[in-house]
Amino acid sequence: MNLFSLISFVVIVACVWIFAYSRAKGVDTSGSEGFFMGGRSLTALPIAGSIIMTNLSTEQIVGQNGQSYHAGMEVMAWEVTAAIAIVALAVIFLPKYFKYGINTVSDFIEIRYDTVTKRIISILFIVTYMISFLPVVLYSGSLVFNKIFHIDELLGVRPIVAIILVALIIGVIGILYLLIGGLSLSANSDTVYGVGLLICGLLIPILGVMKLGDGNFIGGVDYIVDHTPWLLNSVGAIDSAIVPWPTLITGMLFNNLYFWCTNQMIVQKALSGKNLAEAQKGTFIVGLFKVFGALFLVFPGIVARNIFGDALMSNPDNAYPYLVTEVLPQALFGVFAAVIFGAILSSFAGALNATATLFSLDFYKPVINKQADDKQIARAGKIVTIIVGVISVIVAPFISFAPAGLYQFVQEFNGLYNMPLLVIILFAFYSKKATAIAAKSTIAIHIVLYALSKVFLKDIHFLYVLSLLFFLDILIMLAISKWKPDGTFVLESFDTKVDIKPWRYTRVVSIVLVVIVILTYVAFSPIGLASLQ
Repeated sequence: MNLFSLISFVVIVACVWIFAYSRAKGVDTSGSEGFFMGGRSLTALPIAGSIIMTNLSTEQIVGQNGQSYHAGMEVMAWEVTAAIAIVALAVIFLPKYFKYGINTVSDFIEIRYDTVTKRIISILFIVTYMISFLPVVLYSGSLVFNKIFHIDELLGVRPIVAIILVALIIGVIGILYLLIGGLSLSANSDTVYGVGLLICGLLIPILGVMKLGDGNFIGGVDYIVDHTPWLLNSVGAIDSAIVPWPTLITGMLFNNLYFWCTNQMIVQKALSGKNLAEAQKGTFIVGLFKVFGALFLVFPGIVARNIFGDALMSNPDNAYPYLVTEVLPQALFGVFAAVIFGAILSSFAGALNATATLFSLDFYKPVINKQADDKQIARAGKIVTIIVGVISVIVAPFISFAPAGLYQFVQEFNGLYNMPLLVIILFAFYSKKATAIAAKSTIAIHIVLYALSKVFLKDIHFLYVLSLLFFLDILIMLAISKWKPDGTFVLESFDTKVDIKPWRYTRVVSIVLVVIVILTYVAFSPIGLASLQ
């Protein structure tokens, strides 16, 4: 990165801050609604930008392209199939969440079950974000940032020093974003970075394909189809280490439903919409982005395989950084660096905001200070934001000293509670006889079974394990609710805060999005591009 790139990077980051602040300054963040929920004022684009950028980390960009360099398009399952769950969020989950006027997913659990179940889920969310997300996204993001842009060489320091410096800067800016403008400022910033990521992200494979075709894009596509058609197959083998095809409609689907429909870090952004229609439109934009996101989260790995051959097989994670260095004009390095920086910042700020929201609304107000007014709750949230943010910045560098495999472990940490959470929410929607004791028992038994699976079934793909546990959790919920009945429960605690009239095109767009997912899989399958081998 030269001086021009550095200056353009700083200018872009500063301009995004100024733009986001100008859009968010009308929201009063002295109260809990303004600070945690953006004053329930977000429209479709900020909702979409916030969800996309909270979800998307640099580890995904580098990691998934590294996997596709080796295994091909089957990696796209993590992106493309998410659109099905996002349709479910828009059509099934959001209308119910908005109806009850909740701020957190655990609020809904309290309404349907009891306070103890709510706090169990809140604690699991908070622990997950603090242990397996915030420090890891800071460390891995900073590591990738340094790998692509060589900050250590620019400053003449060791790589770990550069990583610590980048993590510190991102941590400080993320904390300031939330303290100054709450969710609203962060969401408006995410919108700009999201657009930048889409443009820059697509530019890398386009330039790579043109390089393969000696300046001709179509010629580059022909080159890939002629030389590596097997990499264009998105249907993984039944024993694939990436995504076995049977899990697409079982474990992968259930995992996606948890992440996109019941995960506080994601759902909170949609709940901040000015009305249900805007939230639905925003989530549909996310769904479309996830399908086409495979073109810059997965496809560049295949482009890199065609450019570099097997030279990077010993460390496939170098595929994306090497490709960027190979095809991106030097003049655009600062722009691309700002976009990658924004991706790390957004993931960090999104999870940090969700953590502060859960603690303040589920523990500070009802347990620590029952007399707290709205401003005191927001103040507590800001204090938690600072404390958790600082802890994450301090812990992040130590991830580098952890034993091999720790990162994979923390990524699978969600398996401790994702399936029972999804199950108890589905029962809350559709069962009048599901009980609080059944919900708590399902969580406890699942945790034990999942832990045992890590010992005795460690050679079986975890998506197969989640497939089995989802159905076991349903059976446990049914059996205990029948064994210890607690009457018939009808959800009537409505506290609707905004207009809950659905978007008029919800059904049509849902169908179109599902069809696009199916067509994408057909295109990258043994009856599509992969058949040309």
